[in-house]
Amino acid sequence: MATWQRSVTDTRTVKPMITSSSMSIRHIDSLTKHQIDTLTGLFKELWWTPDRSRDQVERMLQHSLVVAIENDQQQLIAFARVLSDRVFKALIFDVVVTAVHRGTGLGRVLMDAIVHHSCLTEVRHFELYCAPEMKPLYQKWGFSDSLGELTFMRLDQS
Repeated sequence: MATWQRSVTDTRTVKPMITSSSMSIRHIDSLTKHQIDTLTGLFKELWWTPDRSRDQVERMLQHSLVVAIENDQQQLIAFARVLSDRVFKALIFDVVVTAVHRGTGLGRVLMDAIVHHSCLTEVRHFELYCAPEMKPLYQKWGFSDSLGELTFMRLDQS
C-alpha cells in the first residue's frame, strides 16, 4: 500500500512489469536517488518548473503521493504527483513524460493510475492545472473547465 510520506531511502513499492510490443514498464510509488536526479533534470526542461532544485524536489516528494513509471532498466520515464485529503479533493500536479516517450500513451497510463489509486477511491473531486493544449487529454477522464463562478487564485511568495 502506498504511503503519503516516504523518504528517499524507503523500500519502493513496485508493481509487476507491464509489457507491450514496444516497451516494458512498471508503476512505482517512490523514486531512487538516480530517478530524483532524472526528475530534477526533467523539471529544468519544462516551462512551469525550471527553477526547482534537487533539494526542493526531494522535499516535494516526501509530501506527495507519487505515481510514476519506470522502464525495465529502472529509468524514470513518466511522473505525476497528488496532494489529497483522501475524501473531498485530490489535486494532481506535474504530469510529465520524458521527451522520448511522449505520444506513447504514458500520460494516459499515469492518469488511469491516479484516478484508480487505492488511496484515492473515495475522493469526490480530482483537480489539476494544465496548458490549454492539454485540455483534450484530461477531458477524456471527465475533467472540465466549466466551474461556474469559481476563479483560480494564487498568492506568490517567491
